[in-house]
Amino acid sequence: MACPSFCTSSWAPRLPCFDGDSSSRFRGRNLSAGDLPPSLGATTQQPPKLRKHLVSPYDPRYKVWEIFLILLVVYSAWICPLEFAFLRYLPRAPFIVDDVVNGFFAVDIVLAFFVPYVDSKSYLLVDDPKKIAVRYLSSWFAFDVCSTFPFHSISLLFNRHEHSLGLKFLNALRLWRLRRVSSLFARLEKDIRFNYAVIRCTKLISVTLFAVHCAGCINYLIADRYPDPRRTWIGASMPDFREAGLWARYVTSLYWSITTMTTTGYGDLHAENTREMLFGIAYMLFNLWLTAYLIGNMTNLVVHSTSRTRDFRDMVQAASEFAARNQLPRQIEEQMLNHICLRFRTEGLKQQETLEILPKAMRASISLCLFFPVVQGSYLFKGVSTGFIQQLVTEMQAEY
Repeated sequence: MACPSFCTSSWAPRLPCFDGDSSSRFRGRNLSAGDLPPSLGATTQQPPKLRKHLVSPYDPRYKVWEIFLILLVVYSAWICPLEFAFLRYLPRAPFIVDDVVNGFFAVDIVLAFFVPYVDSKSYLLVDDPKKIAVRYLSSWFAFDVCSTFPFHSISLLFNRHEHSLGLKFLNALRLWRLRRVSSLFARLEKDIRFNYAVIRCTKLISVTLFAVHCAGCINYLIADRYPDPRRTWIGASMPDFREAGLWARYVTSLYWSITTMTTTGYGDLHAENTREMLFGIAYMLFNLWLTAYLIGNMTNLVVHSTSRTRDFRDMVQAASEFAARNQLPRQIEEQMLNHICLRFRTEGLKQQETLEILPKAMRASISLCLFFPVVQGSYLFKGVSTGFIQQLVTEMQAEY
């Protein structure tokens, strides 16, 4: 919407008025806690000035690097439980890929010492290398190093206990990288470029698939390490399961995990020994929490998406009953219903709700841009001073 000519005069410094093209500067903004808009008087066109040899966290190349690491985290989330359960049956190729992935995360550890951060109290970008190093060393550095250290490759060099349970747990430290995915979903939920419901559903599906994958792998590990293979949940139906293909065993493990999570078992696959029973109890207790979490979130999304339509139908029914109870003329009843329908269609604009959360000076600027041309051109205000009209339109509200 074009601004009236007075917005470019003496009112411009006090009440900024943006034209239609200016809004493009704010499209695609990720308004999260760590990405605040500039302070009063600053501009969004100027990149922050940093010290030498530092990498801006807002640099597009660094954003691409973060997305690349997220893809590697997804790979780690899949391969880590798989190696935990099927380590002795896997070929060497995945371990070579693991070393390459660990190399990328090692580079990111070094890079973290050169990336400024936003101070949680002042919301200013801190580019002091010493403060950056102290903050990283006192927070995630030790965990990142442990999750990146190539324990399996080191064990191969010494050729000792390659398939030991302790080595499996050390390799499982790579799941610490999942914190990046959690942070990603937290940012995407605040990103206006993406639909909140889609991001939320994607997060719920990801959590469910990861839980199914981990439970299936752990349950297979319990069966694989049990002394009597025939007295296991998989050995009862596949006596020589250790000779079967890796894909068949993995799919069978997922089948058990899904049937347990969805409470459709037990039939062909069930616990055969005490270890499996204990794990089954723990997994089903976890499923109680996960099911409540999924149902609660999905219910919230569905109720939120249909509450507006439900309120509209209740309002129409109440208006119809009011007209019938008071024997109002048909014309008045139609006017009431038409007004309710118009209000429902314009409610999505949220014009007044949006204005109420803004500062008074900003509301005045918006009102001047919206209403000043209409009021100034009205015959009722011919000859009225511009100052009076400016004061008048700042108190106006749109009504449909």
